[in-house]
Amino acid sequence: MANWTTTDIPDQAGRTAVVTGSNTGLGFETAAALAAKGAHVVLAVRNVDKGNQAAARIGDRTPGASVAVTELDLTSLDSVRAAAEALRSEHDTIDLLINNAGVMMTPKATTKDGFELQFGTNHLGHFAFTGLLLDCLLPVPGSRVVTVSSVGHRFARNGIRFDDLQWEKDYGRVAAYGQAKLANLMFTYELQRRLQNTNSTTIAAAAHPGGSRTELMRNLPRVLVLAATPVIEPLIQDPDMGALPTLRAATDPGVIGGQYFGPDGFGEQRGYPVVVASSRPSHDVAAQKRLWTVSEELTGVTFPVPALV
Repeated sequence: MANWTTTDIPDQAGRTAVVTGSNTGLGFETAAALAAKGAHVVLAVRNVDKGNQAAARIGDRTPGASVAVTELDLTSLDSVRAAAEALRSEHDTIDLLINNAGVMMTPKATTKDGFELQFGTNHLGHFAFTGLLLDCLLPVPGSRVVTVSSVGHRFARNGIRFDDLQWEKDYGRVAAYGQAKLANLMFTYELQRRLQNTNSTTIAAAAHPGGSRTELMRNLPRVLVLAATPVIEPLIQDPDMGALPTLRAATDPGVIGGQYFGPDGFGEQRGYPVVVASSRPSHDVAAQKRLWTVSEELTGVTFPVPALV
């Protein structure tokens, strides 16, 4: 296939898309592209004022765009539940759920529920949000859950640290980020396996943006940024390109459940979206199932899809 771009997105009229972390960066570009193709897009964001500003910018790009804003703080399970309840009251069905929001390489901190910040935000918050909304997607033909991971999932070379999920013994911001993004992939693969055990045509897919120029970079140690910038700057692309793997996973009619999309260039850092491979630990089925069970226990959220024996 020729280089896939936003011009390849099919008509999205009549579809509802919920995009987390969509007031800036990759999430904003994802939401804007879907709105430009006719979708009703819900910006699920922590800061409602910034969300409203983002909605206005989308309206400037696409006059008449259908955009709404709902408050979602993934560091709080109470907020996750409230956001899901609000969306369920406003929408009988949802066509696309795009789990885009995240934090990257933060100093050691915890969520409002006491989880390590990166694991709690990037994985547990989205796990709970998806579980609370999934029955709005299951009846919709062709609905999708797309979760944004990262090439950084490869930092977790030994898989999930089940003996110290919350990094209480020791903390490394890079390793903790890797675990959180690995969890995003393992969640996607286990969710897809469960969806295949239903009568629904809903699928789960994943994507990563490569190296993208977004606010996520703000938590990198300054010395690392100064040292790495001359090397990585040529590999970094703008958010509109970084959003393409997510958009392809969300809209390309040929997507198969469980696929993972990323840029086609050197090191998957930049380029056009294609199916890419993930690390060996991400395909550990026993670990996927264990992570799912632990995530249900930690969040108190169960899914309306059965586990395969």
